[in-house]
Amino acid sequence: MARMQDASARAGDVIERNHVRISGPDDAPVLVLAHGFGCDQTMYSRLLPHFEGRFRVVLFDHVGSGRSSLAHYDAVKYSTLDQYVDDLLELCDALHLTDVTLIAHSFSAMLAIAAAVKSPEIFRDLVLLAPTPSYIDDADADYEGGFSRADIDGLMESLDDNHLAWAAMMAPVIMKNPEVPQLTDELEQSFCRVDPLVMRSFARVAFLSDVRPLLPRVEVPTLIVQCTNDSLAPLHVGDYMEAHMPRARVVVLEAEGHVPQVSAPEETSRAILQFLAER
Repeated sequence: MARMQDASARAGDVIERNHVRISGPDDAPVLVLAHGFGCDQTMYSRLLPHFEGRFRVVLFDHVGSGRSSLAHYDAVKYSTLDQYVDDLLELCDALHLTDVTLIAHSFSAMLAIAAAVKSPEIFRDLVLLAPTPSYIDDADADYEGGFSRADIDGLMESLDDNHLAWAAMMAPVIMKNPEVPQLTDELEQSFCRVDPLVMRSFARVAFLSDVRPLLPRVEVPTLIVQCTNDSLAPLHVGDYMEAHMPRARVVVLEAEGHVPQVSAPEETSRAILQFLAER
């Protein structure tokens, strides 16, 4: 009885810490959806109707984002990718999730790669939306991440100087689709909701992490979903990932921008469902 109570308390702690929400049949295949930098689980709201009913869908917010528990946020602990990876694995363990399909957007694609290397037994497959293993160019390794270190430093400085101005500047660059301005507004508001101190620390983890050495060690099947005209994750990055991951393949959407689950949920869900059906 004591063990059951301890396990229930641990699950409750994780649910509260990461504002976990679960829907769908208990015996259905499990989808865990991990959001990107500056966002929260609501970024998947347009995608959910395509999966609910057929899957057990698990949504959560990274600590410091959305409606997660800010009491658990520690700038030192969350200054590297490792703590985010540990949080994800603890969530899966505490909720007894196995055979998981992890759908991870942008920054979360990095932690998905690291988590799949650290605990491959948990995951059935990975779906990486607009991913990159590193944003920074590396001439010595013939790798083009799309940004120089000076570019990233400038991005960080502008965020440090004025959080709200940074959000207004970056949201349209990231979202694209100017003909639907409410999408950019949603992303800008999401950026603005994050505590500025969390945003700055989170940005450094997102833009300075490098998981390229882990790519050959990812054993689970992986779908890399790329977008046309993505300012943060250009198409050649997907080619690089596919070439270095033993069980990965790329699909390129017609959708533009870096947030296809928002701008093109139908096309994005079709690509994911086709991949899952083939598995």
